[in-house]
Amino acid sequence: MTNLKAAIPATQPHLIAPIENVPLRVQVADRLRGEILSGRLRPGTGLVETALAEQLNVSRAPIREAIQILENDGLVETIAYKGKRVKPLTAREVAETYSLREVFEVMAVTRILESGAPLDGLYQHCDEMTAAAKAGNYAALVAADEAFHHTLIRLADHDLLMASWRNLYMRIHQIMALRNRDEENLEEIAGNHPPIVQALADRDAERAMSLISEHTRILAAFDPDGIVQAL
Repeated sequence: MTNLKAAIPATQPHLIAPIENVPLRVQVADRLRGEILSGRLRPGTGLVETALAEQLNVSRAPIREAIQILENDGLVETIAYKGKRVKPLTAREVAETYSLREVFEVMAVTRILESGAPLDGLYQHCDEMTAAAKAGNYAALVAADEAFHHTLIRLADHDLLMASWRNLYMRIHQIMALRNRDEENLEEIAGNHPPIVQALADRDAERAMSLISEHTRILAAFDPDGIVQAL
């Protein structure tokens, strides 16, 4: 008689991702946060619970709870007698964001040059941006742009720098998305990044820091008032 037990191979250890039981309010908050950070929900846009509940096919309760989460994130604000809206960006907030981003990224470039960290990830993101720009794929361009700068900070291998970057990240993401959405030449946006990587590869510290500073200062031309007035 065939030994069926012996014929059946033993189950091999395999990592299977667990099913996530994410509360509805968190799912809704994640969806709305993505809309805000991508620039699709622009600064100043009113958030009406009934309309959002209908769009997302949920009740008003998780919408209300999600909006509270976003208010705690600093992305939403309450206007007396009017309700909730996506928090507008002020000129001061934009200026402070890009100036702090410059400090972070110059520090990252300095540490990358000192450590000789591998640049493969940065090259990859440059290629992704170029492909997205040629295809006219705005969303893919923004994602690759974001990944480039996150990788730049990660390669610095500095935990406190990364933690501070994450705190600043949401506003950087939102400002970059709003600015790039109004920029017609996607290939020009993509083309700003390879020279930075080349300077790092050449170990040209002066040029690398000059390029990253110039790149981060592009945000200085962003007009938050114009974005709100265009609604």
